[in-house]
Amino acid sequence: MDAKDLRDKTPDELRDQLASLKKEAFNLRFQQATGQMENTSRMRLVRRDVARVKTILNEKAAAAASTEA
Repeated sequence: MDAKDLRDKTPDELRDQLASLKKEAFNLRFQQATGQMENTSRMRLVRRDVARVKTILNEKAAAAASTEA
C-alpha cells in the first residue's frame, strides 16, 4: 500500500480500509496464538498499513480544520 494511493481516497474510504485492516490484524493475532500463522511478516505489514491510513486521516482532518478556521 502506497501513501500516494491513500491520499487520493476519501475519508470514508479510508475509514473502511482501516476497519478491514484492523479485522485482518485481529485474525493474524488469532492465528499466531493458535500456531497456525504461516506468513509472519504479514503482521508487520498490516500494522504499518494501519499506521499509514491513520496518518493520512489525521492529515485530511487537519487540512479540513485549517480551511474552516
